[in-house]
Amino acid sequence: MHRRTAPRLARILACAAVPVMLVATGCSSGGGGGEKKESGKPSQSATPNATPTVKAAAFSKLPEVCKTLDEKAIDNLVPKADKKEGKALPSSDVNDSASCFWSGLNSEDVKNQQFRSLTVSLKRFASDPTLGTGEKRAADFAAKQATAATTADGAKDAKSEKTSGIGDEATTVSSQTKKDDNDFQNETVVARTANVVITVKYSGAGYEGAKTPDAGDMTKNAQDAAKQVVTAVGNANKK
Repeated sequence: MHRRTAPRLARILACAAVPVMLVATGCSSGGGGGEKKESGKPSQSATPNATPTVKAAAFSKLPEVCKTLDEKAIDNLVPKADKKEGKALPSSDVNDSASCFWSGLNSEDVKNQQFRSLTVSLKRFASDPTLGTGEKRAADFAAKQATAATTADGAKDAKSEKTSGIGDEATTVSSQTKKDDNDFQNETVVARTANVVITVKYSGAGYEGAKTPDAGDMTKNAQDAAKQVVTAVGNANKK
């Protein structure tokens, strides 16, 4: 019985070994095929969308704001200015925004004491793919500045009109205000040259019963100042 069982057992073991070998061979074959597949050329991934681009801004810097008006202009705009060189107002980055202030009281004629104040502000806008071109951003800001000028400092009877001949576009806002029993005539010119916005705020009053300055003269002076500042911005960016 032992002799018959042994051959039978050998046959069973031999048969049982066949599937194992086939599985092993199959795994080896499958592994080889897998390696060839992995070593082949990787499939080309989808090309990512290109970053949106916008037209570069024309002006890359601002001039020194207190030097945008020459001495002759200051003598005319603000007679007896406290500081002819002006006072630069605080700014986190003068290449993006800057302002300069002048003021003075001409009291040589005690019967016609005249006070004047002038502020020149510059704001530069860079082009941004998400916000638009520098010119568009500047145009939007200029519109807001002109609107704000009609109510600034409690202005009344404000008149706003488009003004030609100053930069690419400009608006002049005329208004009157009262401070310390003195009547002030105010002229604000908001002009855009490319991607830079120029705001000229010019105010005048007669003290001690003197007449309020003529609105027409004040308007002309403010507009002439804005033109000179536009030129200064262009000169600062010449290569």
